Amino acid sequence: MSAQPADGGRVVIVTGGSRGLGAGIVRSYLDSGDLVATCARSITPEVEAWMADPATADRFLWGSADLAKAEDADAFVKAVIAKWGRVDVLINNAGVARDGIHSMFSDDDIDTVVDLNIKGTLYVSRAVSRRMLARRSGHIVNISSIVGLSGYRGLATYSATKAALDGLTRALSRELGSRGIVVNGIAPGYLKTEMSHGLDADQLQQIVRRTPAGRLGDPEDIARVCQFLTDPKGGYLTGQVIVVDGGLTS
Repeated sequence: MSAQPADGGRVVIVTGGSRGLGAGIVRSYLDSGDLVATCARSITPEVEAWMADPATADRFLWGSADLAKAEDADAFVKAVIAKWGRVDVLINNAGVARDGIHSMFSDDDIDTVVDLNIKGTLYVSRAVSRRMLARRSGHIVNISSIVGLSGYRGLATYSATKAALDGLTRALSRELGSRGIVVNGIAPGYLKTEMSHGLDADQLQQIVRRTPAGRLGDPEDIARVCQFLTDPKGGYLTGQVIVVDGGLTS
């Protein structure tokens, strides 16, 4: 029998929630009393801690999955449905970056970034939206990036995939809005996680100086916006991409 949240908590899927930004989003929903499922290709100590902690073990589901494969995405969503009976919230966070000048980029690097960032998001969104359509309710949030809004040297492929997610947000909001499903996006700026990968101390300090907020972002900054966009009472704000970058692109 499917377990149901006794306190009215939501059933939440966060893709790529084993580390970094994704782990911060998972933690936020667990702290809110929700049932949370996440997946990635490999387990991490943080995931193991959630599985072992009596306060979260019965509200947390881990799945090993390569979302670039449609069969893995479908199997993971089916596992969530089998355990909890529904999906109320989907946070499409899973993604990968590869740095390098585009003229020198390999086929394998292009495939890796495109397959996970775009195809993986499409596969999971398709599987989840089918269930949400049947219930005529749900919230989807796509995590893109400010690099999809502004060009960044050495990130052409990554930028293209994140811009594609913004387009997906707008299109899905039109497709699903009449059935009670809200779709929005978040474009984070530089965070103290994977977004700062490959940057040295001087580069990071330059970014901080250019940022009106005077600091890099934390996963919690993004998680709070996820919570706002997936509030069960929120239904009129849809089809929007919210930039959360401390004012860097303002």
